[in-house]
Amino acid sequence: MVQKLKRIEVEERLKDAGVDVFTPREFRDIFGISDNTASTFIKRNLNSGLFIKLRNNYYTLKDSNPSLYLIANKLYQPSYVSLENALAYYGMIPEVVYTITSITTKPTREFTTPKGVFSYQRIKQIAYTGYSPKRVEGGVVLFADPEKALADYLYFVDLKKVSLNDRLTLKPINKKKLVQMAKLFRRPSLLRLIERVYAEQRKPRKIY
Repeated sequence: MVQKLKRIEVEERLKDAGVDVFTPREFRDIFGISDNTASTFIKRNLNSGLFIKLRNNYYTLKDSNPSLYLIANKLYQPSYVSLENALAYYGMIPEVVYTITSITTKPTREFTTPKGVFSYQRIKQIAYTGYSPKRVEGGVVLFADPEKALADYLYFVDLKKVSLNDRLTLKPINKKKLVQMAKLFRRPSLLRLIERVYAEQRKPRKIY
């Protein structure tokens, strides 16, 4: 059965279908084969160099360059890109963030893959909103709106899990929407933190 799948045809079909990241089940459905045939073909072609493994049961073509945001969305679901990576994308922090940071309702996880590092922070279901499909780097991904990215970030600052970036800018932010997003976390201390951040932003900046 396995030999019926030809390597070059598999590669071309996955690329034509725009399948950047796939599971054995999805591979099975694309090619109309059995679970065993799909698993055997994937395993053999990991060894041959056609595929690379991102994490258990998640694979991609070795010579493809899918958007890291697309990988992030697919690698751990449900999730949307947020936190420092989204803040950098919106120009709210100046640093380049190499880890792709996302929000999930599942347990916190981090995956180091041949394509990059993907970090996922857990929040409660009630606060899992404020994101939308956006066209980023040639693909459509679930991405936090600016206010939700900041609310997510300040939530973890308030929990003292991350330090507040002293070069954070609030220019892209609608404060009313930010407060609306922050209220979903049901933490009065988070709302007080937002007021402190805004107060600091109003102070004259030192010129060195």
